[in-house]
Amino acid sequence: MQKKTAKSYEIDMCNGPIFGKLIIFAVPLILSGLLQLLFNAADIVVVGRFAGKESMAAVGSTTALINLMVNLFIGLSVGANVLAGRYYGAKKFEDLQETVHTSVILAVCGGFLLILAGETFASPLLTMMGTPDDVKPLSDLYLQIYFLGMPGTLLYNFGSAILRAAGDTRRPLYFLLTAGVINAVLNLIFVIGFQMGVAGVATATVISQYISAGLIVQCLVRSEAPYRLRLRELRLVPDKLFSIIKIGFPAGMQGAIFSISNVLIQSSVNSFGSVAMAGSTASANIEGFVYTSMNAIYQTALSFTSQNFGAGKYQRMTKILCYCLGIVVFVGVVMGDGAVFFGRQLLGIYSSDQDVINYGIARLKIISGTYFLCGIMDTMVGALRGIGYSVIPMLVSLTGACLFRVIWIYTIFAGHRTLETLYLSYPVSWIITFSAHVICYLLIRRRMAKKRAESARNS
Repeated sequence: MQKKTAKSYEIDMCNGPIFGKLIIFAVPLILSGLLQLLFNAADIVVVGRFAGKESMAAVGSTTALINLMVNLFIGLSVGANVLAGRYYGAKKFEDLQETVHTSVILAVCGGFLLILAGETFASPLLTMMGTPDDVKPLSDLYLQIYFLGMPGTLLYNFGSAILRAAGDTRRPLYFLLTAGVINAVLNLIFVIGFQMGVAGVATATVISQYISAGLIVQCLVRSEAPYRLRLRELRLVPDKLFSIIKIGFPAGMQGAIFSISNVLIQSSVNSFGSVAMAGSTASANIEGFVYTSMNAIYQTALSFTSQNFGAGKYQRMTKILCYCLGIVVFVGVVMGDGAVFFGRQLLGIYSSDQDVINYGIARLKIISGTYFLCGIMDTMVGALRGIGYSVIPMLVSLTGACLFRVIWIYTIFAGHRTLETLYLSYPVSWIITFSAHVICYLLIRRRMAKKRAESARNS
């Protein structure tokens, strides 16, 4: 019964019509991301309404720094997803088992390393970012508590990656919904009832992270599917660890270094004061709903490509990419421009301060209105990683986006110090990077075709 139930959640990515399966796979991912952001938004709304704009700025201004420290390990979960998908598509179930057990150990160890790193480096980095004096003590407190939940965060992400590799995006959604509702309720209890401020928001987040992790581990342990987690067989398998790192480390490094450029941008926003920070925080939170929805298409392209690559179905990979690019443009345009159109109403949820809203609108118009460019850029990265190429998209992204933004800050922005000039660095970098990814993908596919032709002649 358990095996049959697990099978009902999976999607056959390698056979039959593609478009409908992409939608069935992507929708729960989009909903998962939106739910997660809704609960994160609840954090900011609660502290903004009941603890003041300084607390709101403190929670929001830590996002870039958290991403900087966490993205490396989240990137490794991409490696686990690609490797598990490849073995699942090729029906190499013993290798799949070893990948699952290696991934779980990697997640736990990474979580404890992040606790140590967060407690040691978060406060000095906040100082380097120029966090205002009226915000920094609250930001310090938030991060000290928040990082205690890192083992739970990584376990959920790695476990979700394993399930996605088999086409299961629904159960991670159910687990996230359960944990998120608990998080929202605890926010109200801790912040409004106990007057704990940012400490209450952080504590609620940590508790919900461990709940989601516990649910996904329980799912893997009880499953009778090939990706079942057997706790007594937990061990690091060297070749699987190397493969996960080979694919995931460049993805993690890309995310971490992207965060460095975002930290620099956040530092530049900080120089305009706490009101500008609060407006940027609210806008960035709204943009997060657009980005997360588009990122679900990136993950869809990644999972479908890796399974079909493992099964040797290369022609389907081209169709998958074309469909995913079309879907991500639709999602990005509808949601991004919708956020701009309803910007004042949406920002009013976060704060009633008109100055905060005006700062938020200025950011939304530039970034959210062009966000579909980021979506097509990331979807190309998903297709490249799905076929095992992770270093090339990392180098392209670091050059075309990260390095470009840093240069922009010290040249264009330095000569014309406005927030609008700062925000323009995003769409310009997306255009440059997407163009480079397309060229790389076409060259790699041509090389793959030549290798297959040579192999066919030799055989």
